[in-house]
Amino acid sequence: MSTPTNIPGKSNCIFCNIANKLENTEILYEDEEVCVFRDIKPASDYHILTIPKRHIDDAKSLTPADKDLVNKMMSIAKELLVKNNLSVEDARFGYHWPPFRSVRHLHLHTIAPESKMGLLARIIFKKDSYWFVSPEYVESRIC
Repeated sequence: MSTPTNIPGKSNCIFCNIANKLENTEILYEDEEVCVFRDIKPASDYHILTIPKRHIDDAKSLTPADKDLVNKMMSIAKELLVKNNLSVEDARFGYHWPPFRSVRHLHLHTIAPESKMGLLARIIFKKDSYWFVSPEYVESRIC
C-alpha cells in the first residue's frame, strides 16, 4: 500500500491520487475497478494509461485473483481506441516490467498509432523487451 502524505486523503502514489480524483487530471473512462487517463509524455498521437483503482505495485505483483482485472483493462483500452476511430492493429499495448518503471502502480500503456511512434518511443516501449512486455506475457506470468 502507498504511504500517506501530510495532505488528507493523498497518497505518495500519483496514480492512486488520480484514481481518487485528488489530482487535476482528465479521466477518460472510469468504473468501480479501473480508471483511464492520458500519458503526460505521449509516445504517439494517442497514449493512454489504464490503471486499477486498487493499488497494485506492478505486473510482477499480480495474482490469479487479478486475471479478470487484467483482461478488463485490456478490453477497455481496445474499446477506447475504437471509440476514438483508431486501429487496434496499429496500436502498441504493454506494461513496464520491474524494475523498469517510473511509477510504482500497475498501468497498461495503449499507444496509437504505433506507426507514428518516434525512435525514442520505440526504444522506451520496445515490444517484448526486458523493460516493456505485452499483455499476453503478463497474463502468462500470473500464477
